[in-house]
Amino acid sequence: MKLLHIDSSVLGPHSVSRQVSAAIVDRLKQATPSLEIVYRDLTQTPLAHLSGSHLAAAQGAPAPTELGPDLAASAAVLNEFLAADIVVIGAPMYNFTIPSQLKAWIDRILVAGKTFQYGANGPQGLAGGKRVIVAISRGGFYGAETPYAAGEHLETYLRWVFGFIGITDPEFISADGIQVGPDHREKALAGALQAVTSLQAA
Repeated sequence: MKLLHIDSSVLGPHSVSRQVSAAIVDRLKQATPSLEIVYRDLTQTPLAHLSGSHLAAAQGAPAPTELGPDLAASAAVLNEFLAADIVVIGAPMYNFTIPSQLKAWIDRILVAGKTFQYGANGPQGLAGGKRVIVAISRGGFYGAETPYAAGEHLETYLRWVFGFIGITDPEFISADGIQVGPDHREKALAGALQAVTSLQAA
């Protein structure tokens, strides 16, 4: 069984989402010691954002020579995702949504004919069967009962993205209100780490 671990926070060891995503991986590894883990840090090895040349190459146009390494990176990222049975993602909220580094990764795995296809009845996901667990951190509170619910474009976006490619039941562990103050940050982190211990084994 293969696990793909993705981190996208720019805060390094100070990141809450990184601490929680690492705890998730540790929990699953302890439960299944034979688990094969592939790690990708999207801030240490960032992917370029899509350009017109990328889209033209995807449609079969000749790719400029300078685009070769980036197309190879795209293929590697997609193959990592397709090969994974479990995907663990550390995803902090930046300005109400995902980090741009994570968006660049998503743009490389949402590929027609690979992870979804269009048919007579509309789009169909092709990546079902994977388990996706997302560690999210948010500076404030964005629950449905809060005044800021309409500004939540992190969990809602990721649910839609993974649902679109056939993963209809992603799991989320959240640490909310981490910018409210140091005490609440520690409380939110502790709560998220406690939730990790209740995760079902791989």
